[in-house]
Amino acid sequence: MAKFPVAQLPLILRFHRLMDAFAKSNDERDFYLDLVEGFLIFVDLDKGVEELTILEQDLDVNMERYALVPKMTFFEIKKFMEGFVHEKVYDIDTKEKLLDIISSKDPRENFLEFIYDNLTELEKWQTYYQERSRIRIIEWLRSLHLQFVFEEDLDLNRHIIEKLKRTLFEEKVSKDISQSRNILFSKAKTYYSVDALNPRPKRGRPPKQAQKTAEEPQLTIDIYTQVPKSVRPFLYVPEIVNASSVTFSGRFDTEEQLLASLRGTTRIKVDEKLEALSLRLESLEELSKRFGRGEVVPSFEPIFKPTIKQPTKMMAPEGKGSKIGTAVGEILPKKPKAQEEEFAGRKKKKFAIKKVVAIKSSKKKKK
Repeated sequence: MAKFPVAQLPLILRFHRLMDAFAKSNDERDFYLDLVEGFLIFVDLDKGVEELTILEQDLDVNMERYALVPKMTFFEIKKFMEGFVHEKVYDIDTKEKLLDIISSKDPRENFLEFIYDNLTELEKWQTYYQERSRIRIIEWLRSLHLQFVFEEDLDLNRHIIEKLKRTLFEEKVSKDISQSRNILFSKAKTYYSVDALNPRPKRGRPPKQAQKTAEEPQLTIDIYTQVPKSVRPFLYVPEIVNASSVTFSGRFDTEEQLLASLRGTTRIKVDEKLEALSLRLESLEELSKRFGRGEVVPSFEPIFKPTIKQPTKMMAPEGKGSKIGTAVGEILPKKPKAQEEEFAGRKKKKFAIKKVVAIKSSKKKKK
């Protein structure tokens, strides 16, 4: 039995890499975790025959050093999806649709296609998938009786974490490294607590939500000093910044590949709408600037000009105080002179009749 160096602190593991290995591990892809230093191995079948043969021999000889990452069974995959539907989906129609998809053919990819077409469910699914994967990975690491911490959970300085990695097997270290090691030992105990597998909401009044600032996680470089020569071509060290980049898909390796495969996803539709909206806003801003500078904005003439009908007296009667009458008077044809004289005579007769009637009525009142 080969002797391996003993780590003097918990192994610093990348949670997102483990999550990715769990998602991709299947009958055709094997992943191994090194229990001495904490690196991951991906048995890439596209490598040369000689390299694969040497790796297989190393894995057989040092079986106690490497742990095979568990493969998700069809039952576990279905349980993941059904758990999300029953716990996180509240709309009845959406719930029924997802349950039909899960019970049909090729449920995993069809489930993801439906989720990525519904942005309201996508965020909930990514959070749920990360939480359930975390519990599953912690359970597996605990079964290996391994002391570990996830680098994504540490609040230590980046340079301190890199020093801890370099001095993983050293017994005598400086005071600051020794203090940092104690922090890691305390953190490692939390993964073996009851709350690690059954997270409970805190009691009491929830704290005030502070405004979140978008900060990229400061992950350290990979430092491994005990990697065998036969294993180096198979080291699995992808740079995964956040858990949303890890897909549940068994067919596509990255989220970009998954999105490219989906037909008419909501994200593409939203991007097109936002682009059209931004163009409209730019045109409105340009118009407002031109108004502010006092420029004359050209008006657009209608393609079809309405024909002006000759108005009648019922439509627009003449009148001295009426603007409509004045405007219509310009459009109406001028009356002949004879008609004008006849119209004036009628007015005089009406006025004379009114005057006679007024005189007679006044005489009757005096009597």
